[in-house]
Amino acid sequence: MLSDITLGQYFPGRSVIHRLDPRIKIISIIFLIVAVFTARNYYSLALICAFSAALVTVSGIGIKMVLKSIKPVLFILIFTTVANLLWTSGENLIFQLGPVKIYLEGVAFAVFMALRIVCLIIITFVMLTYTTSPVSLTDAIERLLSPLAKIKLPVHEFSMMMSIALRFIPTLLEETDKIISAQKARGADFETGSLKKRVKALVPIFVPLFVSAFRRADELANAMECRLYRGGVGRTRMKILKITALDVIFLLCMTALPALVIYVNTLAANAI
Repeated sequence: MLSDITLGQYFPGRSVIHRLDPRIKIISIIFLIVAVFTARNYYSLALICAFSAALVTVSGIGIKMVLKSIKPVLFILIFTTVANLLWTSGENLIFQLGPVKIYLEGVAFAVFMALRIVCLIIITFVMLTYTTSPVSLTDAIERLLSPLAKIKLPVHEFSMMMSIALRFIPTLLEETDKIISAQKARGADFETGSLKKRVKALVPIFVPLFVSAFRRADELANAMECRLYRGGVGRTRMKILKITALDVIFLLCMTALPALVIYVNTLAANAI
């Protein structure tokens, strides 16, 4: 069900990852993404996978919730795996059916790319959305982009827009699930028939969903206006972001991770 999708949700906690400064989290994600795409073999990828597993353990989110985060991109993951499996050639042919040939090198590369995508998703979700509140995320983005405000760019509005859009995802998914259940109770069929009929059957879902989304957006705008929200000019913060020793240590570790991955790549290449 759509309610099982955890994209954009925040899980409160007191773990080390939760206590990190959100600015450090965003910067760390950049280094982690660089480390993921720098991995060139299974040795360096194993290092990334081990770090991802440690990150999940320390965050206290739970492996079940983390696995649910893969659900929204499952189609992309399967498509990428199949594409790499069929289009990667090599010397060791293991299966052939007409023009379709599957090589051992293709299997290895497909698994490698799938693991890379999974690690990327886990790192991004655990480090950012799962362990960072919407207010902290907005403040962090605004502080990091604050130099752009000197050239008259609406940094605060941009940060607030990103945060609200991200946090509206679980709400819209829940609303979609309710609409689908209501339409099924009225006899709607979304699982049988031709492709054309299935597409037409989605109209009774999208129309009330769009109406609900605009209604919620209007209610949010009215609520912000009633609370005299005026953007970032002269705005005070209940919680002031401060860099601690834990943030510095964590950021140094994240900075060293891409270098360690490159070192493992070099060792593996020399060994071969």
